[in-house]
Amino acid sequence: MSAPHVEEAGARGPLLLCLHGIGSSSAAFAPQLAGLAEHARVLAWDAPGYGKSPDPEGPLDLDGFADAAAGVIRSYGPSAHVLGVSWGGVIALRLATRHPDLVDSLIVADSSAGSGADEAKAAAMRARAAELADSGARAFAERRGPRLVSDLADASLVARVVDTMADAVRLPGYGYAAESMAGADLRAELSAVTAPALVVCGDRDTVTGVEASQVLAGGLHKTAYVIVKDAGHLANQEQPERFNAWVLSHLHIVTR
Repeated sequence: MSAPHVEEAGARGPLLLCLHGIGSSSAAFAPQLAGLAEHARVLAWDAPGYGKSPDPEGPLDLDGFADAAAGVIRSYGPSAHVLGVSWGGVIALRLATRHPDLVDSLIVADSSAGSGADEAKAAAMRARAAELADSGARAFAERRGPRLVSDLADASLVARVVDTMADAVRLPGYGYAAESMAGADLRAELSAVTAPALVVCGDRDTVTGVEASQVLAGGLHKTAYVIVKDAGHLANQEQPERFNAWVLSHLHIVTR
């Protein structure tokens, strides 16, 4: 499989790989690429089949996406701290159990254990590929993007979220991603994660929600759990200064 596209910032400090949500791309981490570059070597990928990354040669499951992320780490390596937002957090958790030697720590933001624990959520996730095929990326993004931020978000952020989604998603990659989420229920493997973790959630996240983050925090052994005030599902974009401060605090603790 061809290497995914990666945006880079920063020349020194710990390596931090950022994995975006299911409707997004590396563009979602612009606030982290800008705000953390003085303190870390920040990488943000376009997942296989997203944005500027080539389409995968065949179907990818959750293990396949985790292995692709492992390949990115190895190309910069030898290991990295991994920040995953939403679907990216699910990939990060699987990466941490599948390739524990590559993961120094985790930051899992506005995420969940996957949609596989709930039949209705899994079915809705699987239906997204057909919705994208029927409506096209722009209309798909205009329907889905605004709900990812809170009612406090300004119009410019909503527009950026919609534009990022419209530019990022396409088939077959989005369909593979949706299936990887629909089939995932990581609750039983959380206790196998050995890397220290920070679980972050916006207090106004209505997509995965605070409860899903609490499940992750409760299932992980070496974990801290924090709430980002006045943020929806995309806390890293809606409250970047607060979010970045928590990330830097975590990195300081785990690297000292």
